[in-house]
Amino acid sequence: MNAMRLSRSIVGEAEAQAVSRVITDIGYLGMGAEVQALETELAAYLGVRPEEVTCVNTGTAALHLATLAALPPGSDVLVPSLTYVASFQAIRMAGCEPVACDALLETGTLDLEDAEKRITERTKAVMPVHYASNPGDLDAVYAFAQKHGLRVIEDAAHAFGNTYKGKKIGSFGDIVCFSFDGIKNITCGEGGAIVSRDPAVNEIVRDARLLSVEHDTEKRYAGSRSWDFDVTRIGYRYHMSNIMAAIGRVQLPRLDREFAPARRNLARLYRAQLAHIPDIAFFRANLDEIVPHIQPVRVLNGKKNALTAHLESKGIPTGIHYKPNHLLSFFGHGRVSLPVTEQLASELTTLPLHPGLNDKDVLWICDEIKKGLTA
Repeated sequence: MNAMRLSRSIVGEAEAQAVSRVITDIGYLGMGAEVQALETELAAYLGVRPEEVTCVNTGTAALHLATLAALPPGSDVLVPSLTYVASFQAIRMAGCEPVACDALLETGTLDLEDAEKRITERTKAVMPVHYASNPGDLDAVYAFAQKHGLRVIEDAAHAFGNTYKGKKIGSFGDIVCFSFDGIKNITCGEGGAIVSRDPAVNEIVRDARLLSVEHDTEKRYAGSRSWDFDVTRIGYRYHMSNIMAAIGRVQLPRLDREFAPARRNLARLYRAQLAHIPDIAFFRANLDEIVPHIQPVRVLNGKKNALTAHLESKGIPTGIHYKPNHLLSFFGHGRVSLPVTEQLASELTTLPLHPGLNDKDVLWICDEIKKGLTA
C-alpha cells in the first residue's frame, strides 16, 4: 500500500506519450511550437489573446518577471506575509522591496486596511496572494490600487481554473501570475505563466525569459534562432521547454473535466465532516468558484501540535502553509508585528488534498482528527 501524500502530481500515460512525442517525433526539447501551442490553448481557456500569455519555467519566474516588467527598481510592493517565500524572493530579485502586510482572519488573504497604513512614496504595487485558491475581495483590491495609483500583480499560483464572480482568474485585471509545478491544479512538471493586458509588460517578459534577446520568441516559434541580435536590459533563462508544455497541454483539458470536480468534492467533504467541530475552523471560501489547491484548517485552543502528532502517527501527513515571511531572517526577522498572521501561523495545518484521494480517504482522515482532538 502506498503511503498517503499531502499533495501529489496526477499524471499518467497520456502525459508520458506527450513527452515521448516531443522526444521522438519533434526532436527539439527547448522552447518551440509546443510552448506556443500551450500559450494559445491557455489563452483560449481564459478568454484572452495569445499574445497576452507568456509561459515560463516556474511560478516564481513569473512573479519575478512581472515585477521587473511593471515596476522601477527600488519600488515597494505591498504583499501579505502569509504566502510562500517565492512571493517575497521574486519581489526582491526584481530590485524591489516586499512590504509585509497582515491577513484577514476569515480568509487568510490580504488585509487592505493594514496595507494602507504601510503606503509610502515608494509604494508602487500591491501583490494579492490567492491563498488556498481564494482570491478574496478582488474588487476591493483593484479599487484600493486605483485609489493609490498602484499596479496589481496577482500571485495566483494556487488559483488556476478559479473564477471570480463568474470570470476566470487571469481573464481580467492588471497582471496575473500562475504556477504549473508538480502539485498545482494543473502541472507542466514545472512551469508558470504571466497574463496581462499591458502590451509593454508582455513585450518585456517575452524577451526577458530568453535573456532579453530582442524578439527571440518569434524566431523560436518559427523554428529558428536569433543570431544577429541586440540586448538592452537584464534578462534570464526562464523560458518553458517543449517537454514541459507538452505535459501542460494534456493537463489543461483534464482540469474542468476531472481535477476541479475531484478537488471541490473532497474540500466539501472535509467541511461537511468537520464544520461543527469546536476546535476546527475553515476559511470562508466559495467552492463553486475556486478549485482548491490545498486544504488548510485552523486548529484552535492550542491543540494544533497534539493533533498533527496524532495524525502523523496514523500515517496521515500534514503541512504548514506558511511560515510568515516577516519572521524569516532575510525579510525582517519579526521587526514588524502582524498579529493576525502570527495567530494564523500558530493555528494553521494543511490536510491532504489532491485528486488521487477518494471519499473514503477523507472520511478516515476526519475520523482521526475527531479522535485526535478528544484524546
